[in-house]
Amino acid sequence: MPKKLYPKALRKKIPMPAEVAAISRQPIVFVLDNIQDTFNVGALFRVADGVAAEKIYLCGWTPTPPNPRIHKAAVGTEHWVPWEYREDTAVVLAELKARSYKAIAIEQHSQSISYVALRESPPVALIVGHETHGISAGVLECADLIVELPMLGVTRSLTVAAAAAVIAYKLLERS
Repeated sequence: MPKKLYPKALRKKIPMPAEVAAISRQPIVFVLDNIQDTFNVGALFRVADGVAAEKIYLCGWTPTPPNPRIHKAAVGTEHWVPWEYREDTAVVLAELKARSYKAIAIEQHSQSISYVALRESPPVALIVGHETHGISAGVLECADLIVELPMLGVTRSLTVAAAAAVIAYKLLERS
């Protein structure tokens, strides 16, 4: 059995496959619905690594590794965070819900609740969408819950990676 490598040690070198396999994954998955910007995809890999997420699903027209811009933003995490490309986001969510994952959309919406009121705990699938158009309507209908972050300044939203990070860490508090 390989020696357990703790996250601090992983930051000092590229981990070996056995070391990555030894990471205790959290029952959180990220579902990216038509994300456009490669920077956001890479940043979401970093968030997923930060919370030791189980997997990232890159759906629709979301760009996938290998991609130099994703790699730059991900700082290599795309090599050890499990990921899969899937064409249809709704199918991925149906499969996850069949495995008892709660689908939580991160979106500004008339039916959303504030992240402060979020009481769910893993296993969860966190859904983020296109930077301008948001999560597609059909995918949003698949969500069990819609959560948003209040915006108190001038800008209307955070980047999808920043919003996903806030919600993922809030969920870890409850696990």
